[in-house]
Amino acid sequence: MCWLMAEITRFSGHSDWIELEFVERERTPSELMRLGIRLHLAGLSLSNTVSELEKFGVQRSRKAVHDWVHKADLQPSSDASPDHVAVDETVIRVDGQRYWLYAAVDPDTNRFLHVRLFSTTTTALTEIFLRELREKHDVENAVFLVDGAQHLQTALHRAGLRFRMERHGNRNAVERVFREVKRRTSSFSNSFSHVQPTTAEEWLQTFAVWWNSLN
Repeated sequence: MCWLMAEITRFSGHSDWIELEFVERERTPSELMRLGIRLHLAGLSLSNTVSELEKFGVQRSRKAVHDWVHKADLQPSSDASPDHVAVDETVIRVDGQRYWLYAAVDPDTNRFLHVRLFSTTTTALTEIFLRELREKHDVENAVFLVDGAQHLQTALHRAGLRFRMERHGNRNAVERVFREVKRRTSSFSNSFSHVQPTTAEEWLQTFAVWWNSLN
């Protein structure tokens, strides 16, 4: 058993951020469930994740691993007080349709602060995103780093939040995490097929928690 736990630690690293309250009856050791979640978020397909778990004598279906990821219901942690917040959006395809991934990132830590998926990009939806961000974190005195998107600047102005246009420098933090999202979703050809937008959003929020655990 000691060798098994050592191997799990080597593959999974620190996993305390994965809560498993959703488990009603434990058919799989909790550390292996955490391992499966981490491996999938780190870039392994469901099939390859299942193959890795089989090395530890655990046979689970692709659907089981998929359910672990989504039932964990992970969200980026709250109560940060960043000096700067980089905000942007990028297109993600969900079952062939275009959706906009909104993200707020602390450029000093390279961590996600908030993630949402919307069917379009408007000033009203941006205001919703900013309201949720303010409910989670202390950003009243932060300077928001934005590009030239008018709807984003308008929403920040209406919210009374300070912002500065910046195409490089600290704002590159959000571009870096978006590149990682694109890299990770490229295994789905940058598209979530046969899933609901809420399922895609849950996966992206869980991915944000995994990313934060590395930074």
